Amino acid sequence: MIELETRLSEIKAMDIKSMSRTEKRAMRKEVRSIEKEMKTMGNGVYISVGGIIIIILLLKQIKSPA
Repeated sequence: MIELETRLSEIKAMDIKSMSRTEKRAMRKEVRSIEKEMKTMGNGVYISVGGIIIIILLLKQIKSPA
């Protein structure tokens, strides 16, 4: 993951104006593939604050039925 971030920062630091059209296209493709790979590597479960509150309320209802 760190290597991909390093490569992205290297690409962003390049002087794009001096590149030919084909070089720019190749860089764009590389950036897209790196970003796609980073998205697939970053799989995780994200719960919003509202989701956590709902879960807590449901657990409280289960533990102490009225």
